[in-house]
Amino acid sequence: MSVFPNRIHHRRRPRPQDRSRRNVLAIVVAAIAVIWLQTLPVRAEPADRPNILLILADDMGYGDLGCMGSQTLRTPHLDALAADGVLCTRAYVASAVCSPSRAGLLTGRDPRRFGYEGNLNASASNYATRPELLGLPPNEHTLGDHLRAAGYATGIVGKWHLGVGQGFHPNERGFDYFCGMLGGSHHYFPATMKHSIERNGIRVKEFSSDYLTDFFTDEGIRFINQRSNDAPDQPWFLYMSYNAPHTPMQALPADLAKFESIEDEKRRTYAAMMFALDRGVGRLMEHLRATDQDRNTLVVFFSDNGGATNNASWNGPLRGVKGCLREGGIRVPMIWSWPDRFPSGTTSDAVMSSLDLLPTFLAAAERDPLPLAEPMSHEDARNRRRMLALMGPYDGTNLLPQLGGQPEGTSRTLFWRLQGQAAVLQGSEKLIRLSHRPAQLFRLGTDAGESQDLAAAQLDRTKALFELLGEWESKLPTVPLWGSSPYWSGDSAKHYDGWAPRKEPETD
Repeated sequence: MSVFPNRIHHRRRPRPQDRSRRNVLAIVVAAIAVIWLQTLPVRAEPADRPNILLILADDMGYGDLGCMGSQTLRTPHLDALAADGVLCTRAYVASAVCSPSRAGLLTGRDPRRFGYEGNLNASASNYATRPELLGLPPNEHTLGDHLRAAGYATGIVGKWHLGVGQGFHPNERGFDYFCGMLGGSHHYFPATMKHSIERNGIRVKEFSSDYLTDFFTDEGIRFINQRSNDAPDQPWFLYMSYNAPHTPMQALPADLAKFESIEDEKRRTYAAMMFALDRGVGRLMEHLRATDQDRNTLVVFFSDNGGATNNASWNGPLRGVKGCLREGGIRVPMIWSWPDRFPSGTTSDAVMSSLDLLPTFLAAAERDPLPLAEPMSHEDARNRRRMLALMGPYDGTNLLPQLGGQPEGTSRTLFWRLQGQAAVLQGSEKLIRLSHRPAQLFRLGTDAGESQDLAAAQLDRTKALFELLGEWESKLPTVPLWGSSPYWSGDSAKHYDGWAPRKEPETD
């Protein structure tokens, strides 16, 4: 409709000069459009999509990197990775113990959604409600599934810890290549001791390195070389799942010799194990540089949970350890590097989660996630619908804009439940509901060490977060598929109270 409705517009035949003007105008508009289109970001073709390298440590302490404040450990390669990328000091994992933490980071879904709450170990079968589901449920897609569907070659080296029976093997869960162990821990000298290291289902008979951490690094480089040689235009995804510095405490004599000044034997061995892990990261990064793959490889490093009670790790300024929902159990340093996209030498204290890997990786690969599979028989269909309406199918956030320098998004809300404890984090406030005392409220922005319980002074906020946590639990689609011995609830309560922030060992 004309903005002048009372006017009558009469058409006339176009004159030759009018047609000429229109032609010139069309050419000018076309030229402007071409220039404008050239300024838009170009959607990457498959060959331009980044390789993705996920490096996971096991039971590493929050403070046990040079860039996180350690004065006794030597981690020059991880420190260099942080200096070349983004060091995130307030990242969280999905659980305070290994197996559910890994289930969360590989699926991009809170593991409690599909009943993966307790650790998966030899005693789990004694407490299972569905023994046939002692592992990552088959209807849950992994990062391997998503990225293989996006055209990536996929591999995992190291620790699996997500089930050992049929339907749980990494080669059945989206990974073209697997070399490592299916269980949760392994000794570090496989060539001289009975071992369970396999390669794509076949027991390994010869080891390229005597020490397991170095052998896993060899295998990671082997995977990258093979992918690059067989299909140089195909991007790859490699999940380097180191078991270091998880127990048993074993290190190479040459690495131990570098830390003779550390009197405590366990801390000295831990330092040597971390040195070998750091050496592996350095070798991987050097290989990427030597093969001109470093600038277009998205790298992320973190630990599956906080430092444990039995490996002499150090959680820096945080209270708590592996197995409890204090910050020391679930908060980890996370390093992101992608030279073609992320600024170097930056530090972020924004809340992020290991659940963010999936949306971030898929955004980098320019692909949508696979649709959720049909629910399994143990899931409550009503609660599944309620949870999907409340949270959506996946629980993470695409971090590419934030890591690329844009302001962080809205305040995050994260949930946990483990061994008689449950917790909710909203913004800087965290409520922990305990098995052995009333719930506690902490304001982490000014109290990262969780030393001041505000529950009594902030009753309204405590009540609101308590109700939010209960609402989340009431919408979970399933009960835990297996539990843990009641022993662990008492153990977690003891560690909750017993591990206050402390100085780094051997620095006094």
